[in-house]
Order: sequence, then structure tokens, then C-alpha cells
Amino acid sequence: MRKHLGFLKVSSAVVKVAAWIFLFLGILGGVSLLLGSVPGNPRWMGAIILAFYVFVFFFLFLTAKIADLLVKVINEIKAE
Repeated sequence: MRKHLGFLKVSSAVVKVAAWIFLFLGILGGVSLLLGSVPGNPRWMGAIILAFYVFVFFFLFLTAKIADLLVKVINEIKAE
């Protein structure tokens, strides 16, 4: 497991960046729908899009935090 520490650290950082990108794009799309700047779509669709992207953000961010915790646990075992 120690040989995969670098992969866990890098993948955690990549997933965190992806989570923030998903949140930014979701907020951008949801707010544009809520403000009515996208013709042909109802405004309530913006709330659904916001909720979906916030859920995706929290899921990805939690996954990255679990990977960070796993790295810490492996480092603690390695130190003993």
C-alpha cells in the first residue's frame, strides 16, 4: 500500500479540483437558468441543476477527503 501513496495524493488533488470545477459550472448554469437568460427552459430547472451539482461537489470532495485520510493513516502506520 505504501507504493501507492503518491497516486493517492495526486488523485486526491485532482478530484478536489474536479469537484470545484463541477461546483463552479453548476452554479453558473443554475444561476443562468434561474435568471431566465436561457430561453426555452423553465426557471425551476435552475434549482434542480444547482442541487444536482452541489450533490456532485460534495460527493467528489468527500471522496477526496477520504483519500487524504487514508494517506494519513498509512503514514501513521509507516511511522510506528
